[in-house]
Amino acid sequence: MKRKFQIEGISCGGCVTRVKRALEEHPAVEKAQIFLQPKGATIISMKDELSVDELQEQLNKLEGYTITEIN
Repeated sequence: MKRKFQIEGISCGGCVTRVKRALEEHPAVEKAQIFLQPKGATIISMKDELSVDELQEQLNKLEGYTITEIN
């Protein structure tokens, strides 16, 4: 299943790499696609549905990023 999110705090390619790696470390995340245009737009493919809180917990391993779902 794919869901769309917005990640605040993304400002460069290095951010994209760090955040992608952190999200994909979660066993339920198959793939994270993060874009610089529009900045922070994200599509996450999951094996099991994760809540925004669970994804934020994964991002909390890094500092300065917040995730919200886009409907």
